[in-house]
Amino acid sequence: MSRSPLENLVDIGQLKRQAPVAGEAERLISMAQTRLADSRQAGVSLEGRFSSAYTAAHLAAMSAMRLEGYRSENRYIVFQCLEHTMGWPAARWRVLAAAHNTRNRAEYEGFVEADERSVRELIVLADALIDDVRKRMRSI
Repeated sequence: MSRSPLENLVDIGQLKRQAPVAGEAERLISMAQTRLADSRQAGVSLEGRFSSAYTAAHLAAMSAMRLEGYRSENRYIVFQCLEHTMGWPAARWRVLAAAHNTRNRAEYEGFVEADERSVRELIVLADALIDDVRKRMRSI
């Protein structure tokens, strides 16, 4: 029997095991829904909508990881792990990983290269991830 990819990441120090804490995943997903709603506000700047959509996706990905009993201090890896936590194909989680790179350029270099189309795509994926995490929560 092969080891879980998540356990392999524990072995190399990219993830930490941590038993799920009652209510934590629910709180994270609730925060994700609030940020997602913010991202849909027409009066908010494109940068603000991008930031809210990115944060919604990140919170949902963290919630998925917490449901599996893991934690990471690396923001990027929670998106990479969606393949293992939620069964998401690379074509979906890589869009979120690319948004992470955009977020970093904005935060550290002051350069936001988000456009309306990419923000809409990020919103759709964040919404889908929140829905998938909610379904997973109901199945546990």
